[in-house]
Amino acid sequence: MHILLTGANGYVGLRLLPELLEAGHKVTCLVRDRRRFPSRDFENFDISLIEGDLLDPATLRLPQDIDAAYYLVHSMGSGSGQFPTLESDCARNFATAIEPTGARQIIYLSGIIPEENPSKTSAHLQSRAKVETILNSGSVPLTTLRAPIIVGSGSASFEIIRDLVEKLPIMVAPKWLKTKCQPIAISNVIAYLTGVLGNREAIGKSFEIGGPDVLTYREMLLGYAKERDLSRLIIPVPVMTPRLSSYWLFFVTSTSFPLARALVDSMKHDVVCQDNSIREVVPQDLLNYSESIKRAFAKIAQNHVPSNWFDALASGRLDSHYLKQIKPPEHGILTDARTFDIADSPEQTKKRIWSIGGKTGWYTYDWAWSLRGWIDRLIGGTGLRRGRGHASNLITGDALDFWRVLVADYDNGRLLLLAEMKLPGEAWLEWEVTAENTLKQTATFRPNGLFGRLYWYSVFPFHFFIFQKMGSIIAGQIPAKRSRLEASPS
Repeated sequence: MHILLTGANGYVGLRLLPELLEAGHKVTCLVRDRRRFPSRDFENFDISLIEGDLLDPATLRLPQDIDAAYYLVHSMGSGSGQFPTLESDCARNFATAIEPTGARQIIYLSGIIPEENPSKTSAHLQSRAKVETILNSGSVPLTTLRAPIIVGSGSASFEIIRDLVEKLPIMVAPKWLKTKCQPIAISNVIAYLTGVLGNREAIGKSFEIGGPDVLTYREMLLGYAKERDLSRLIIPVPVMTPRLSSYWLFFVTSTSFPLARALVDSMKHDVVCQDNSIREVVPQDLLNYSESIKRAFAKIAQNHVPSNWFDALASGRLDSHYLKQIKPPEHGILTDARTFDIADSPEQTKKRIWSIGGKTGWYTYDWAWSLRGWIDRLIGGTGLRRGRGHASNLITGDALDFWRVLVADYDNGRLLLLAEMKLPGEAWLEWEVTAENTLKQTATFRPNGLFGRLYWYSVFPFHFFIFQKMGSIIAGQIPAKRSRLEASPS
């Protein structure tokens, strides 16, 4: 079959794609920017990329020979308070674009809507239901899979639970800890998504998908702690409002505030499957919560996390047009440019560049980077807690602590980052290994007005110590005590 996959760069999309290709399907991926897509991972498969923006109907030029399409798009993590409108617009434009094609099925991954008073559910869940209505209004039959919390390495829900339990021996938590949920493993979600493809019993129908366990959020936190052999005390408090709960998640975990608010709003209602008919349509062995956690940590231990929620463009401040800008501006800027002789080899230098951030750190003055991350979190930024998805591999569009990867050209030794931290201006950080066996390291800042210039000159003295030593370590002039260079991204 010829499959159209939207959201191919997303958390679920990057997990689903290999399964479709291994099954022998031809897949066309609709992406906003092809440079963000890890093409090297799929060189030997029948796959094609088309660029298009679901908010711009003129860019949606879909192949006419499509047999089925997956709709895996959402805007929940965006910084915009208008995400329900954005989601509806995207769905309408998609439904219009796919109408003239040969598609015989649309498969949509949605969320479970609580039966009690659905009009009072969260804006996130109401938006999911509205998208389902829009997609179902066309002539192409729709299959909807409504999922609760998805458990897997890199998923937003799993990473929030991981942050809470790993970091807090004692948790003072809101009353939504008593809310019930039916978590499902990402591997089971993928099996359902592939199992309904072309399945006559599923076309034109909607299903609720969940795992075998019904747990409260408190039980999920304690269940994680048990798997990690950690002793944790949870103290629920009844006075914490949804906004305070959102701030609590935002400051304690790596999530963004918009995502935290959307999740908290969704946690006010039980999210449990009322209909398990999908189990007869697509039979499979469902992993319980404990097994799901073990699977997730097996991926983490192998440094093989195919996708992360924070790598979506919507999770940060980056507008898609920035990916078109492959070099920093040249006018109206302030720079800190340094050149270092490479002491060992260009290959080792490139490995150190590609391993920067995350658990490796920034090679020097980690306390200063951590302090800047905490300040960024306090004023509503991303902070350092996003880390990185892979210990030694970076591709264009990846999140890297409070940076975003704009260019990741390993063969030519060039890495360009754009700051997503809160700043009175825009900042870039770039490394380039030259043919002359030198390393160029350049920090570029485009200030917004007088305050932006004052900010640059106030931190410039610190640059002398931080950037000088960091460049020296990357170039191999000083041993890198914390670098992790066992694996090469090539």
